[in-house]
Amino acid sequence: MNDTAQQDRVLIFDTTLRDGEQSPGATMTHDEKLEIAGMLDEMGVDIIEAGFPIASEGDFRAVSEIAKNAKNSRICGLARANFADIDRCWEAVKHAEKNRIHTFIGTSELHRAIPNLTMDEMADKIHETVSHARNLCENVQWSPMDATRTEWDYLCRVIEIAIKAGATTINIPDTVGYTAPVESADLIKRLIETVPGADEVIFATHCHNDLGMATANSLAAVEGGARQIECTINGLGERAGNTALEEVVMALKVRNDIMPWHTGIDTRKLMQISRRVATVSGFPVQFNKAIVGKNAFAHESGIHQDGMLKNKETFEIMRPEDVGLSGTSLPLGKHSGRAALRDKLEHLGFEVGDNQLKDVFVRFKDLADRKKEVLDDDLIALMRVGGDDENDALKLVSMKVVCGTGGQAEATVEMEIDGKDISATAFGDGPVDATFKAIRDLHPNQARLQLYQVHAVTEGMDAQATVSVRVEEDGMVVTGQSADTDTVVSSAKAYINALNRLVVRRAKMGEGVDAKEISYRDVT
Repeated sequence: MNDTAQQDRVLIFDTTLRDGEQSPGATMTHDEKLEIAGMLDEMGVDIIEAGFPIASEGDFRAVSEIAKNAKNSRICGLARANFADIDRCWEAVKHAEKNRIHTFIGTSELHRAIPNLTMDEMADKIHETVSHARNLCENVQWSPMDATRTEWDYLCRVIEIAIKAGATTINIPDTVGYTAPVESADLIKRLIETVPGADEVIFATHCHNDLGMATANSLAAVEGGARQIECTINGLGERAGNTALEEVVMALKVRNDIMPWHTGIDTRKLMQISRRVATVSGFPVQFNKAIVGKNAFAHESGIHQDGMLKNKETFEIMRPEDVGLSGTSLPLGKHSGRAALRDKLEHLGFEVGDNQLKDVFVRFKDLADRKKEVLDDDLIALMRVGGDDENDALKLVSMKVVCGTGGQAEATVEMEIDGKDISATAFGDGPVDATFKAIRDLHPNQARLQLYQVHAVTEGMDAQATVSVRVEEDGMVVTGQSADTDTVVSSAKAYINALNRLVVRRAKMGEGVDAKEISYRDVT
């Protein structure tokens, strides 16, 4: 193993709050953005791209507040190649002790055709906008969007212009996930060797995962000379996503023998932030996802289990503790107390205060009465979906569903709405359809169901079902989640959770916040 003190540092640039949040349906609330930013800051992320300040008033406020609260990370905002975007970005990030303006423009032939600019016109625009950004901020990042499909000579030309105009970081985006590892390494290496002034700036890599090679391409770019990796938690992002932070960081840690570079990330916090991002985005992590997936450290095969019992290194190349997982199991049931629950949650990476523990313990006991053993994944689901907020306008009181092969399903739902208990009965094609119709009768709305997903948290007849519901109304898109051993009850709670979010957003509109702004970047 190489001594990290003698190795080059690779900066980690996290864009979960900007590129990650652009995933359809992944919009986060203001408070959720601040929470995630705080976790990234504490984990050791070098640069946090906190958002796109000119996109909406909500995004501007979130970036500004993140900048004010940052303790360690450099806070960055994104801006298109125009003065208005750059000025707005600076107004948001200037509050940070360490800040950055990130401005970009599409340089490939396909992207030049969008603003209908000639090569010379675009070159002039790059010089003007990068110069303007540098006059405002000492730390400026510039990106030629779709760089991997930009003509070589023109790419070299515009990068040289950006460096001369004052850019301190040159990011090379593989915007559509088109390149391959050999190309990625070679491109960075040739640019550093060819472009005048390249040795005076940091080269970064931003890879998308359309062909499933984002992590490999990012690591190859580092081998070619890049010293900043742009990535997101869980690989969240447009289309097939971005480079996953947890993958590149652990790859550099585990295979430091052949990749002699280091990061400043506290890897023990990876699992906790992965779960939190999955919760607030509504995008569950696939079970076999590297590093943070449910099965990443699970062994079911008899041969694997035998090997693990004799020597864990036979089938594990890293320790679960290194990413924030507990290496031991503490079975929990209805006789367990608060101390045991707190200990288990801490081993799972959750830090809970006394008030939160009190709420979780009530829901844990309710679940334990219905299950013989509460497993780790059950607890994760409890933490992920949370309980009812006492300030919620809509609350489920009780429900009864009748269904079968004899006709339509019937659902009777009782809810507390603004402090009053009311009930309604509705019929539908199935129990969930009937339940949703009864809820709509109690709380009329025009929300259109975009997504309905059910995931079994654990195995067995008594497994919890985690339900995710995404609805859209008047351009506002919200996601609701819940978990219960009864799938229909979980569905009802998730739907009501989404409707409560719509209620909050409508209230914000009543305070004068534009509906389009709320739908593009959530404001609480």
